[in-house]
Amino acid sequence: MAKKAKLCTKILLSTVSLILIFMVVINLIPPKKNVSENPFVVADGELPMIAAHRGGGDNNPENTMLAFREAVRTIGVDIIESDLYLTKDGYLVYNHDSYIDETCNVNGDISKDEVLELCKDKANRHYIKDMTLAELEEYNFGYYFENEEGERIYKDAENVEELGLQIATVDKLFAEFYESHPDLLFIVEIKNEGELGYRACEILYNTLSQYPEYMKNIVVGTFHDEIETELKEKYPSLLRGAPTGTAAKFILTQFLRVNIFDNSDFACLQIPMGYDLGIELDLAKKTIIKRAHRRNIAVQFWTINDPDEMRELIELGCDCIMTDNPKLLKQVLEEYKN
Repeated sequence: MAKKAKLCTKILLSTVSLILIFMVVINLIPPKKNVSENPFVVADGELPMIAAHRGGGDNNPENTMLAFREAVRTIGVDIIESDLYLTKDGYLVYNHDSYIDETCNVNGDISKDEVLELCKDKANRHYIKDMTLAELEEYNFGYYFENEEGERIYKDAENVEELGLQIATVDKLFAEFYESHPDLLFIVEIKNEGELGYRACEILYNTLSQYPEYMKNIVVGTFHDEIETELKEKYPSLLRGAPTGTAAKFILTQFLRVNIFDNSDFACLQIPMGYDLGIELDLAKKTIIKRAHRRNIAVQFWTINDPDEMRELIELGCDCIMTDNPKLLKQVLEEYKN
């Protein structure tokens, strides 16, 4: 009986030892890089990049040329981030939602609260896919913007085009900075699905072909599986962000320390600081960043508007902080340069 117990103990110890050796080995083997060159990864010891979420919607009217110009030329951001939608006549425009009611005067002179109430009924919304670019350009996309004093400073603007308060197109944004800021980076998300999404991919790629230096400066994301497949198969030269499911799988393999089994090929991991899944899942961890960097993946956190959270991420060594308030992030980063 004693011999049998000793044998069982030996088998158990041997099994545990093999598992431990296996875990050590798979964590020592250098993983294959997801991409060979990644402009979104910062060098060790460098501060994270500033990504102007929606062009910096706290500082200027979101997704307008005014916001993009101020973010790049005045604040000095590294990355412009926004979502893309296809118009009825085939133009790609920047907007956060599929409809325009909440940022412009398409409903006339009514309050923001009235707009929100109106848009509860989806039939009342003005969808980008149903409008031509010319129709969209009739409106003032700074109409509801409020400055720090709560003033709607662009509500009655007459020179909307001159101020850059029209809806912005992809080609217009690229043309604006191509000569003066060839190193400017872009994070975009294709929001259309199905056939409209396929067409959006094609138009984005064809537009980038006119601005070849930006072809390597952009990372494209989507929430739609079929659009992810389209990007991967038809436009393999474009860097891609991780879809939600792929990001979750990557994070899980890192938590379990079995990252060798992750076969993803995305370039940027775009995540919040945490998820509430009944229990709070903390994603602001140095281990996630370190393991992503082993694969040459950039780790980008969204959407961070609190200075203390900005400092936490800076000290963790992330690659990018997306924020609605790039002016504030710029000030926080200055603290680390002294």
